[in-house]
Amino acid sequence: MQIPKWTQPALLGACAGAVALAIVGFNWGGWMTSTSAADMSNDESKAAVAMVLTPYCVQKSENDPLAAGVLAELKDANGYKRRGIVEKAGWATPLGADKPDRDLAEACQIALDDA
Repeated sequence: MQIPKWTQPALLGACAGAVALAIVGFNWGGWMTSTSAADMSNDESKAAVAMVLTPYCVQKSENDPLAAGVLAELKDANGYKRRGIVEKAGWATPLGADKPDRDLAEACQIALDDA
C-alpha cells in the first residue's frame, strides 16, 4: 500500500495548527488548567471573606479600650508592619478562629486608614 505524497505535509500542518491553537488558547483565549482555576477560586474566596468580615474587624477596633494606642502605632508603622499590628491587636481574628486571618488584617488596616 502506498501513502499519498500529501499525507506528510497534511499531518505536519495539523500538528503545527494544534500547537498554535493551544498556545493562543492558553495565552490569550482564557483557557486554564484545573489547578489554575482552583488557585483563582481560592484567592477569590479569601478576598470575599475578607471583604465581608472587614466591618467586623473595624467594629472590634472601635470597641477595644486600647484602640487609641494601637491606632497611633498603626499610623507610625511602615507598610510591611501594619498588618502585623492589626493581627497582634486581635482585631483580625474571626469568631471561633485560633489565629488571625492575614487577608482580613490587610483589609482591616486599609479600612482603618480610610476611616
